[in-house]
Amino acid sequence: MALRSFLWWFMIGALLTLSVLMVQGGVRDLWEGTQRAGETNIFVYFGTTLLGGGLLAGCVALIMNRLR
Repeated sequence: MALRSFLWWFMIGALLTLSVLMVQGGVRDLWEGTQRAGETNIFVYFGTTLLGGGLLAGCVALIMNRLR
């Protein structure tokens, strides 16, 4: 049950992160911005941003479920 809850909130957190990026214009900055140091692929930056938002939401959901 905890894994299902974590995965659900992970997806919600990733989608909320994507929506915040879209509202702030961050997606355009990621796509059209200058190449960062080391010529790292843009998908790495985009993926880590979404992964971070998902992990944050998933972990907070587990903590809140544990406190309940």
